[in-house]
Order: sequence, then structure tokens, then C-alpha cells
Amino acid sequence: MVAGEASGDLLAGLLLAGLRGRFADLRCAGIGGPRMAEQGFEAWWPHHRLAVHGYAEALRHYREISGIRQQLARRLVAEPPDAFIGVDAPDFNLGLEKRLKAAGIRTVHFVCPSIWAWRGGRAAKMAASADHVLCLFPFEPALLHRHGVAATFVGHPLADAIALEPPRAQSRAALGFAADEPVVALLPGSRRAEVHYIAPHFLRAAALLHRQRPALRFVLPMAAGLAPLIEPLVATHAPGVPILRLEGRSHEALAACDLTLIASGTATLEAALFKRPMVIAYAMHPLSWAIMKRMRYQPWVGLPNILSGEFVVPELLQHECRAEPLAAAAMRWLDDDAAVARLAARFTDLHLNLRRDTARSASDAIAQIVQA
Repeated sequence: MVAGEASGDLLAGLLLAGLRGRFADLRCAGIGGPRMAEQGFEAWWPHHRLAVHGYAEALRHYREISGIRQQLARRLVAEPPDAFIGVDAPDFNLGLEKRLKAAGIRTVHFVCPSIWAWRGGRAAKMAASADHVLCLFPFEPALLHRHGVAATFVGHPLADAIALEPPRAQSRAALGFAADEPVVALLPGSRRAEVHYIAPHFLRAAALLHRQRPALRFVLPMAAGLAPLIEPLVATHAPGVPILRLEGRSHEALAACDLTLIASGTATLEAALFKRPMVIAYAMHPLSWAIMKRMRYQPWVGLPNILSGEFVVPELLQHECRAEPLAAAAMRWLDDDAAVARLAARFTDLHLNLRRDTARSASDAIAQIVQA
């Protein structure tokens, strides 16, 4: 297996739990993180080695990442596994899967690349890479079938892992927040480049919000290893603001909060499953933004909006990702209880649609491929 960043590690850990329940003698190795290690995964390389952000950073790390892929491919071809599962990270995994499939190794890609949002040309190429694609969203298999790619909707594992009714009181108690304190969660991303480009804006927005509403409390979950990068930013951009910093524990933060400022990505779906109002934001290197902007197919980038087919939550991207618009959008949620209740109802419907016992559904599909 290969999972290339924190969100992939989370998905792969959930999948591994299902596979371990089906295959008692399962051995699994490759590239992964701590959630996978909890399921007995042997990481030959840590997942953060692949966690690059945008084209500009990918170019800087191309030689290192390409070298890892070459070494991994040679090792797997020399010692063929029963199956290879690429978890997301399509720029790394699809090329690797193509080489492995040509060598006779069964290949599964877990998480359909977002061909419905951008770079749709990848769909036609996937038949040469993946024997089967496990899709998180119900509309994806039909898109892949048109290009001759076998695919199955298995639901989203986060919809199974996150309770329909978020444990708000329990999480607030665990984090030391009073039941009636207004809490804003700040989630600027799990990659170093995301923190570099997004966190300063979130922190300045927190400072603005605190000046307007001194009773507001803030919580900032930090991905492993990012505290040395984030702490100086807090001191510079939000001095004196009551921000509780956490090592991980993003689910507790989302369950406890009233609102989140959040970087676009899998975390926005997690926030939706916790039924939380949010302001989605994103910023990146200007070159990467110029390339990405030209390849977008839809007006939305946030998963809650894409899955809803409309702007149910605001998105502030690149030049709009600034403290003042972020704070203003947050205040609108804080001042509109009726809108928050309507959004929670939408997100409950979304949650139910994505609940499919993903670990079992995906394990069934993988078992059929391995035993074919």
C-alpha cells in the first residue's frame, strides 16, 4: 500500500482495519503513516515524504519522490504482493500502478481521482493503471465505467467512523471548554506548504474575531511535526489570542467547535460529517494557482459544496484568503443560528448517503480481485 499524506493515512488505516478482519494473516507494507502503523502496517518510507503541495513544490521535490517510486517499484516487481493498493496520491500512485499492472500484479486504486473537478483526462489513462477503483462518492463509478475502468462505490469510511450525532459535550470537556463558550477551530492543513500559505491568514482572522468577540475561544489542531512551524506564526499573527494548540486531535476539535476556518481538502468533509458550519479557504504558490485555476471544471473546490451541488458554505481562495473576509464570513455563521441549523440538516443527509460500511464493502471488492 501507498498513502501519501495525513488524509490518505487516515483512509488507509480504516481500510486496513476491514482487511485485517477478513484476512487473519494479512501482511501489508509500503508507504504510510501512524494510522496505518496502528493496524500493523510496515512503513518502508513515511507518508510525509510524499506530502507536497502544488506544482511548484512538486518540482522542487521531484528527484526525491521519483527516486522513492523507482525503488518501490523495483522491490515490488522483484517480490510481487498479492495486490497493490494505492490510496489517493494519484500523481504518485497511478504511474506506479501502471508499471506494476504491466508486471502482472493486481492493482487497486482507493479513492477515485477528482476527474469530475479537474484533469478529467486521467480517466482514460486509469484503465492501464488500476484493475479496480474503489470510489468514495456515488456518482464516480459511472464516470469511470465510460472509460472502461472497473469501479465500485464503497461509501466514505469517515461517514462510518464519525457518529451521526457529534459528541460535542464530551469533546468540550476533554479540551477544557465550558458548555456555553463559543469556540472556533482553525484547521490550516496538514502539509508544511499549506501552513506557510494559509495559517497566517487564519491566525490574523482569529485576532480580528477575538477583538470583536473577546469571549471567543480558539482551538488549533496541528499535524505531527508541524508545531515548530506553527508556534512562531501564532506569536507573530495572533499574540494574546486564546488559542489552544493540540497535537493532532482534529476530530475532538471539530466535535467541540461552533465553527471552523478550514483549508480545502478531506478535512472539509470531516467538518461536514461533524455537522459544523465552516469557511473554506485555500492559498498556494502563485504558479500552482495559475495552473490549477485553468483546469477547474466546477465553481466549487470544497467537498461539501461539490457534493451538495451548490455553495452551502463560503469559499475564499487565493487572493480572497485574507483575514478580513475570513473573519466577516465567520461572523455571519456566528450570528445566524437558523442558517446553522439548516446546514446541519443538509450535512446529516450527506452523512447518511455516504454511510456504506466502507471497510466491509472495500474488503469484499479487494477479496474478489485477489481471489480471481
